[in-house]
Amino acid sequence: MTALHHASSRLQNRRSIRRLLAAALLTALPLTATAQPPQKYPVKPIRLICAFTPGGTTDILARIITPGMSEAWGQPIVLEARPGAGGTLAAALVSKAAPDGYTLLATSAAIVISSAASSNLQYDLLKDFATISELGSSISVLVVSPSLGVKTVKEFIALANARQGKLLFGSTGALTSTHLGAERFRAAAGIRAQHVGFKGQSEFLIEIMADRIHFGAPGLTTALPMIKDGKLTPLLVATPQRSPALPDVPSAGEALPAWSRDGSQAWFAPAGTPRAIRQQISRELARQLARPEVKERLNNLAFQIAHTTPEEHEKNLRADLETFSRIVRETGMKPR
Repeated sequence: MTALHHASSRLQNRRSIRRLLAAALLTALPLTATAQPPQKYPVKPIRLICAFTPGGTTDILARIITPGMSEAWGQPIVLEARPGAGGTLAAALVSKAAPDGYTLLATSAAIVISSAASSNLQYDLLKDFATISELGSSISVLVVSPSLGVKTVKEFIALANARQGKLLFGSTGALTSTHLGAERFRAAAGIRAQHVGFKGQSEFLIEIMADRIHFGAPGLTTALPMIKDGKLTPLLVATPQRSPALPDVPSAGEALPAWSRDGSQAWFAPAGTPRAIRQQISRELARQLARPEVKERLNNLAFQIAHTTPEEHEKNLRADLETFSRIVRETGMKPR
């Protein structure tokens, strides 16, 4: 009986020790998990999907900003142009990407305009995207083909009326910012014209230079080099005062107060991307935009820097969606 009693006691002791060890392990696990530092970001290349063709404002901004970001992070940022359908093709691609911070979207106000005007997109702007930052805005400029022989807005309006709706204007696609900008000019000037959509700003500017279409309202950032080369004739900038980049060109405030349109450039991530990652990207964007050499290049391109945090971006996004919804109704445009 004594031997059996001792064996039973030893078994019970072993069971008690195992229970104590298991309890200690369970207690320690949450502490261990909490103590682990967050995963470093980035640890691999980042894809930046540009919604428009190379040579447009969105692409130019990315090419100016991303080299410094890549150097700071030690990881390449690979630019990938996915133009088409007013930027909605790129947006649809990014909306379905993994929310890990390694696929981002660079776009313009077009993403808001499309959402305000369309009911059959492959994504929901407010549900399928997470905000990162607005970068700022480019000034719209009314440009015409030099072969038209007009030098002022008044002369252009007279020509348009004489041709009775036969003039063509280009944009980056139906209901994009460049389309709305030109349509708002047309309405303010009281002229008729026919719209022709292209994949990017550089494409329709080439068509204007070749005199295959007659005018457009691109961002000054994109059009300025062609204006300086004399390949495009600027007639008006969509600002209350003249732009330092084109001091001899009248502002809308002077010549046509009813016309104005500035398009914001912004970066987005797929919905569900951690806030900490988005904040890190936004802070780095702010640092790059504050560098003297970057500021100088963007100022020379007539780009107005206005960086925002992810939280500010989200607030502005909702306000812009309401604004563009109203503009679409007021101009009488029908959704796609």
